[in-house]
Amino acid sequence: MHVFTTAAALQSFAEASRRAGRRLGLVPTMGALHDGHLQLVQAAATDCDDVIASIFVNPTQFNNPDDLRLYPRLPEQDTALLAGAGCTVLFMPGVEAMYPQPTVLRFDFGPLERVMEGAHRPGHFNGVATVVSKLFHMARPHRAYFGQKDFQQVAIVRQLIADLSFDLELVVAPTVREADGLAMSSRNRRLSPEARAVAPLLHRVLEQAASQVRQGVAPAQVQAQALAALAQEPQFTPEYFEVSDAQTLQPLAHYEAGRPVVLCVAAHLSGVRLIDNVVV
Repeated sequence: MHVFTTAAALQSFAEASRRAGRRLGLVPTMGALHDGHLQLVQAAATDCDDVIASIFVNPTQFNNPDDLRLYPRLPEQDTALLAGAGCTVLFMPGVEAMYPQPTVLRFDFGPLERVMEGAHRPGHFNGVATVVSKLFHMARPHRAYFGQKDFQQVAIVRQLIADLSFDLELVVAPTVREADGLAMSSRNRRLSPEARAVAPLLHRVLEQAASQVRQGVAPAQVQAQALAALAQEPQFTPEYFEVSDAQTLQPLAHYEAGRPVVLCVAAHLSGVRLIDNVVV
């Protein structure tokens, strides 16, 4: 496995690989890898000749300095995991390599980013779109792999690919969960044993809400009952629970036959912010 830290080295590899007729897969990550990340790498290794995984804790997508400072960083462990999962290239740049000068470009994804994560984390998706665009240009992948756990991020990246005509296929993999239902996340490492014990409540509430949606319970009632269920656990502080159109991400006032629905939740658990979703 090659390890590159500069854009020039990554671009040189990607160009040579493409000239040789090889298919490139890209798995962007911020490190502190778990099985969800590794399954993306393994899927890319099955589909592609070369797999590029990036590890970069992108400062421009954090609007909370403490969250950026506390984000887990495990480069040695991550490197070993990627090597065993079929990764061809690990791209692990520093901030200077990704942002040699402050970026002034600003992305606006309209209604897609005015809700949920976008509403609660101003500037977050501008940072996501900036770094993902850079990675697409540097790695020149035929396919890019993302997980469904970050449902709104996937929608933003899909719009980015369409609007900027990136010549690549977006591959979205299902959320990978622990045995008790908790969505795998790098932030789970920050949970205390006590918080980890109650964390699966997030997924249970989502599943209960999904059952209500299937029964035709009104979206406002589903939302209210889900927030109330989370609030009953003192360690949880709900941030939002939305019953939304799975394509536009706009909150639903009522259901329409055949319209895909996504339930999205964000909550703080003893100081750690967790997100999850279920598509109905």
